[in-house]
Amino acid sequence: MIDTKKLEAFAASARSGLIAEVEARLMAALAPASTARVEAPGAVGELEDAIARHGGGREGRRRIVEEQAYAWFNRIVALRFMDANRCTPTPVVSPEAGRASGQPAVLAAAKRGEFDPDVFTRPAQVERITGLLDGTLTSHDAQGEAYGLILAAHCAFWHRAMPFMFAADGSFTSLLMPGNLLADGSVRATAVETLTVEDCQDVEVIGWLYQFYISERKNEVFAGFKRNKKAGPDEIPAATQLFTPDWIVRYLVQNSVGRLWLLNHPESALGGRMEYYIEPTGEEDFLRIERPEELTVMDPACGSGHMLTYAFDLLYEIYEEEGYAPSEIPELILTHNLRGTEIDGRAGALAAFALMMKARARQRRFLRKHVQPRIRVIEPAEFTPDELDRLASAGGDRRAEEDFWQCFRHADMLGSLIRPDSETLAVAKAQAETLDPDTLAGANLRERAEQVLCQAEYLAREYAVVVTNPPYMGSKNMDAVLSDWGKTHHPAAKADLFAAFIERCLALAEGGHGLVAMITMQGWMFLGSFEELRRRILSSAPPVTMAHLGERAFDSIGGEVVSTAAFILEQGRSPERQSCYLRLVEGSSEAEKEELLAEAVRGSAPRFTLTARELASVPGARIAYWLSPAMLRVFAEGSPLGEIAAPKQGLATADNSRFLRHWFEVSRDKSCFTAASREEAAASGAKWFPHLKGGAFRKWWGNQEYVVNWEHDGAEIQEFRDAGGKQKSRPQNIDSYFKPAISWSLLSSGAPSFRVNGSGAIIGHKGPGIFSSDQWMLVSLLNSSAVESLLKVTSMGLGFEIGHLNQLPISRNSRDDKTRGSCRARISKFESRSWVSAELVEISKSDWNSQETSWGFTHSPLVSRAQFDGPLEDALELWWNDSTRAGRGAQELEEENNRYWACVYGLEDEVPTEVPLNRVSLASNPWFRYAPAKGEERSEAEYRGLFAADAVRDLISYAVGCMFGRYSLDEPGLILASQGETIQDYVARVPEPAFAPDGDNVIPVTQGDWFEDDIVARFRTFLKASFGEANLEENVRCIEFVLGKPLRRYFLRDFYKDHCKRYSNRPIYWMFSSRPDGKGVFNALIYLHRYTPATLNTVLNEYLREFQTKLRAEIDQLERSDRSANLKRADKYRKDLLECEDYERDVLYPLATRNLDLDLDDGVLVNYLRFGKALVRIKAIEEKRHDVETWTWPTRPLASEGDLR
Repeated sequence: MIDTKKLEAFAASARSGLIAEVEARLMAALAPASTARVEAPGAVGELEDAIARHGGGREGRRRIVEEQAYAWFNRIVALRFMDANRCTPTPVVSPEAGRASGQPAVLAAAKRGEFDPDVFTRPAQVERITGLLDGTLTSHDAQGEAYGLILAAHCAFWHRAMPFMFAADGSFTSLLMPGNLLADGSVRATAVETLTVEDCQDVEVIGWLYQFYISERKNEVFAGFKRNKKAGPDEIPAATQLFTPDWIVRYLVQNSVGRLWLLNHPESALGGRMEYYIEPTGEEDFLRIERPEELTVMDPACGSGHMLTYAFDLLYEIYEEEGYAPSEIPELILTHNLRGTEIDGRAGALAAFALMMKARARQRRFLRKHVQPRIRVIEPAEFTPDELDRLASAGGDRRAEEDFWQCFRHADMLGSLIRPDSETLAVAKAQAETLDPDTLAGANLRERAEQVLCQAEYLAREYAVVVTNPPYMGSKNMDAVLSDWGKTHHPAAKADLFAAFIERCLALAEGGHGLVAMITMQGWMFLGSFEELRRRILSSAPPVTMAHLGERAFDSIGGEVVSTAAFILEQGRSPERQSCYLRLVEGSSEAEKEELLAEAVRGSAPRFTLTARELASVPGARIAYWLSPAMLRVFAEGSPLGEIAAPKQGLATADNSRFLRHWFEVSRDKSCFTAASREEAAASGAKWFPHLKGGAFRKWWGNQEYVVNWEHDGAEIQEFRDAGGKQKSRPQNIDSYFKPAISWSLLSSGAPSFRVNGSGAIIGHKGPGIFSSDQWMLVSLLNSSAVESLLKVTSMGLGFEIGHLNQLPISRNSRDDKTRGSCRARISKFESRSWVSAELVEISKSDWNSQETSWGFTHSPLVSRAQFDGPLEDALELWWNDSTRAGRGAQELEEENNRYWACVYGLEDEVPTEVPLNRVSLASNPWFRYAPAKGEERSEAEYRGLFAADAVRDLISYAVGCMFGRYSLDEPGLILASQGETIQDYVARVPEPAFAPDGDNVIPVTQGDWFEDDIVARFRTFLKASFGEANLEENVRCIEFVLGKPLRRYFLRDFYKDHCKRYSNRPIYWMFSSRPDGKGVFNALIYLHRYTPATLNTVLNEYLREFQTKLRAEIDQLERSDRSANLKRADKYRKDLLECEDYERDVLYPLATRNLDLDLDDGVLVNYLRFGKALVRIKAIEEKRHDVETWTWPTRPLASEGDLR
């Protein structure tokens, strides 16, 4: 087992070290008076030409450094691999046999005067190396320089056998050889230490190193994607590289290459040696293969060659079984069977090297044969009009020929996606033969023409098997060339590069039952954007077998980056033929998935067998292979929901900050929650109306949190346009606004949840609606486990779009009275669908309205359960019992609902009908609200503690609302909730209140009882009014026990945090504080809706200055004492006083002099920021200051008021 962590650390450090070394060598070589210019002028010239080809200047040098650093990494790794496998007579980068470290063996040999005559062909080379080593030639690093010459000579020697990996003698790459290769910790030394002889027994190690070497560059590219940078030729190799684990490679190759051979040669024993092979049953139509040479294999995105190297092994067994001579087999495989293409030359070099090592492992003298692997790096080529004239044939199709010669213009972007015309290829080959190679221009043209012809030959033919792990890249990251290519040539697959490769691979496979074996992201199986591609595959190239891997199949990249599937498609396969699917998504790691695959192949884990025709009946032709026959029947026989009650998208404002508010931010008298039509809404004169915006998982009722500016029938939104006059907003399905609807959350990775909404709301684009004359029946169906299971198919956990709902099958049985009656008879408690759903809606509505953030809130659940002069503890117990009773009652009803619809759909044995208590989505259900993390548990005592703590916090919040007059103990619902309302307005509604609101809209929150209307004193008064005086102290103790702290400390440190959390960081009570962090010695709350410009002067004069006066008096009295404790208190009060004086001088007084007015229509975000440091800083609000300062639409724009920060 290869230690990939070790390889990853080596590759990362090697890259940074090599880049620094190569850059230093490059700058030294290019210096005006460099030694290289004297000793190797040709190599320097070649280097300068290469820099120019790469863009010249700094960018050209950067790209050459990157390229050559990697080239030297490849060479050092290759030589270490060869040393470990005794391909080199004397180890080139490794120490002598038997030693784990030390100088390279070739250097030790040179010191002894031993030089391989096949390597050192020029006497001058040997003389110079010898002179450096014996001291007759001076050098600041004699051994290092000598080893550099030795290494260059060996690279030139191996260039003859492997020109793709090693440079020729005199190449400029020798100038850029790293200069510290003999040092401890050098790339060479670390390569020897990291790549043990055991590691080098399998060329798989080469692929891992390739992935890890470019991982840093990959991170850079993905960081660029986040900045909206698009992928060009430099980015694509790093962005799309992903090394395929060996077991996935084996599954793909065994079920394509191995399958074809066994179908044609059933007598072969090969099947018994393929551990992941799925035995075919009753196959009659397949590609005919008589001889091994006919079994051609192509990898059009070969990377470091992992697919091809395993295919080599399998093919070797086939040849051997057929009686071929072992000495001939490697050459036959490389010549006849294996082809690979790649756009990254460095990866292509590794793939070719890996195949050479495979061949050499089978035949020791193979490297002397100079047989080259058929790995082709697809490079750009472009011709001028004059050159095209010379390349055109007489009387041929000029347009077709020009398209052929120019098809590789963007080869470094498109690679194997390019599809040269095979008929034009023959014409072009003949024409290229007529070019005159005797002139410089002619030779250059002929050379480039031959390059195009060679590349075209790889891509214009068909293969028995095409196997690959293609590049993955979404269209949003593609540059214009790649994106346009996808739209033009792969319209059904343009959303991702891997999907375009699926289409291209199908074209490369032989039309008469050629096989395509791939591992790709699973998105093509389910996403709506790939429906046309799926249907084409299911009809003309259905899967033979598929291993659905899901997440975590690639441990090396953290697992969850990609969700994948490995599959084999067969060209021309009948849709009536059965396919074998293996479901491995449950495995949580690469190792678990590998074991699941092995179990499925052995038959000890379930397989799914069905036809492409059956899958085509699933909405969107999704590859939902795991569906039971009953489920497939539902999809085949059901009518789409879209034909019965079409879901509709609603209003998209294009600027939610401008047009949307939480309902509690704005003035109640400018809001309307009951309009039943657009006409009623317009007649109401209101500005703000309920807006459905999706929200968290919650069934039956709720998530009514927002209002939208629809004043004058949405005039401002409908006229919201860009600078060019184009409408920015999208008020869709406007005639459905304000009508009763069933809504849901468009975006969700979990279970769906549907909610009834009465008339009065405007549906949104993320909170769409379904309109039906029988919404009770429909919401009952939609919230059933049957529909949840069906939606898993139509949405595949990717949210619940309109299209997913439209495709939801409504069972014809669901409209059959006889069937409904039969189901009800079997479920005795299910009296009526409408009754059950109506009851569940009522439970959920009551639960939602028990929270003060609901516009239907009327009173505190604890106060309503209080017995006068009774203990608060009794009310808590009653609220707990009522809440748990409601939760269990809803649980029972939901289970009844599930059983009914499972019966109607005939899915009793297919879908779960039980509902865990922690999935009953009531805010007052402790098991739902406080559900622990997966794998954790809570006791009932813990649930009770959490429930009681929140109930007490809710009570305190309600009490503060009563203090400000927002609520009253005597009247249900909101009292003062419109802008600028006064105490007189309160008295008009509640003439004789049991608990009177604060008269000046300021409640001090300090460290002691400095004021009569101190918040703790006011809260104690509230408790007397609501629970009676007899148990006041007991009730206070109960609250403090539940909170785990004294009341005053809670109000000072926690209340405002809780309030901001409760109101989604849009607080309606604002805390003035002498410190922005809320830890000031002076704090005072005000109620936003009662604010007037005079409020600031009240806080300043009646509270802050009064507090300072009291502090000074207290300091005077304490200073007269001779007790040390009193003197310490005096010191503390002096600091407090200084803090208050600074706050007054620098913050509150300048603000009060402005007489700031505000408009609730602007929203809390804008208005809160206008008060700057006067208020406690709320991070979520302050972070938006820069954006808010750019807004011009508020009634009072923030930017116009200067810097209050």
